[in-house]
Amino acid sequence: MRKNIISGLLASVFLLSSSCQTNPVTGKKDVMFMSEGQEIAMGKEADPQIVAEFGLYEDPALQRFINEKGQQMAKVSHRSNLNYEFKIVDSPVINAFAVPGGYVYFTRGIMAHFNNEAQFAGVLGHEIGHITARHSAQQQSKSILAQGGLLLGMILSPTVAQYGQEVSQGLGLLMLKYGRDAERESDRLGVEYSTKIGYDASQMADFFTTLQRKQEESGQAIPSFLSSHPDPGDRYNTVHQLAAEEKKKQSVTNAQVNRNSYLKMIDGLVYGEDPKQGFVENNVFYHPVLKFQFNIPTNWEYQNSPQQVQMGPKDGSAVMALTLVPGASLQEAAEQSLQRYGLQPIESKQVTVNGLPAIAVVADPQQQQQQQQQQQQQPLRTLTYFIQHGDNIYSLMGITTANNFDNAFQVFNGSMQSFKVLSDPDKLNRKPERISIVTVSKATTLAQALRSNNMPDARHNELAVLNGMQLSDQVSAGTMIKVVKK
Repeated sequence: MRKNIISGLLASVFLLSSSCQTNPVTGKKDVMFMSEGQEIAMGKEADPQIVAEFGLYEDPALQRFINEKGQQMAKVSHRSNLNYEFKIVDSPVINAFAVPGGYVYFTRGIMAHFNNEAQFAGVLGHEIGHITARHSAQQQSKSILAQGGLLLGMILSPTVAQYGQEVSQGLGLLMLKYGRDAERESDRLGVEYSTKIGYDASQMADFFTTLQRKQEESGQAIPSFLSSHPDPGDRYNTVHQLAAEEKKKQSVTNAQVNRNSYLKMIDGLVYGEDPKQGFVENNVFYHPVLKFQFNIPTNWEYQNSPQQVQMGPKDGSAVMALTLVPGASLQEAAEQSLQRYGLQPIESKQVTVNGLPAIAVVADPQQQQQQQQQQQQQPLRTLTYFIQHGDNIYSLMGITTANNFDNAFQVFNGSMQSFKVLSDPDKLNRKPERISIVTVSKATTLAQALRSNNMPDARHNELAVLNGMQLSDQVSAGTMIKVVKK
């Protein structure tokens, strides 16, 4: 056994030495188990899935803007050889993220919260920096090394072996976020790249402040590039310092901010949830385009995307999801869906849900999966309603542990049986809120300017964050600000 372990360690040393690659940004050797070709392949595979999950935001001018600025910045980056793609996805969440191989995505939610082109450019450079510095590849390599250490630990320690799967899952979660050093490096690269194409990089720091305020205001999850790794205050000061140094280094005398041109470009941008994608009101989910509604259980949280609606209680004891499923008939749709998820029906019956034909199925994971779950002491049970509405078949699936199924059944069943055709004209014709750019006619405070544009006081703090200002800030005549209108 000892001989085998030593041989394994020698093999690991050889693997490490043969897997060192030069980092395009630092010029130093990094342990890397992913080639550039594999990065590109990963991005190509992920891109259609991301677009399908969120949908592209339908605004040719904005899509053209992000692509033009992105390609301009890619040319001055450390990996100009990649074929970059830049897209705005149709999500209200404030976020931007990058996929290995040159794919960068901004949500319409983050586009709404920029207040000038320079803020946008700083974050764009930050995301390109994650790609050029190969941070995703580094995370993958760290994960492989961590798993290798885990395997060695499982050989040496029966205790580790007993909890190997749980530890492995924990390591995976730890690797999901970029580390503190990677975030700092991307901040630096964001400053460098945005300065190179003529923008005032210090504006990125100001945008971090806007995001921090937004998170404090709503409790919304902080996006990856504003994760809690570096202290926000330190990050603000560091970016300002880096911007000043980079401006001097590149001899930039006229760094661009371009506030008004940016605000004019986002005039009319959909703000918040778009009702046509579905919305929740008084614990009822409405979908005006597909013309259905159903109740979300009380005190459950939900997440809506073009692919599915997911719901669950905060304690994580259950989850429920609504999706469209293929099939020429209800029976075929049910059989194919259960087969796809590896479920074995234990009870099935035809029912009617508010006049719509349906099949209700209680199912368990198939025997092999059930045995694996029993080893983990967490066997599952599901309740699914397959409901025909027009040409579509919907699956409403509730999942919980077998021990909790009796308690969850009433909640699942009540929500599923509430599914019905949406006919309320108010819900069918609901319009989204949109950003509206208005010009302040006379010098005043932001609060008074908002009040003059009929913005309710209850939304003043939200709109102050949206504008990157304080309510007490003085705004001069002719200043453009954002308000929200339908």
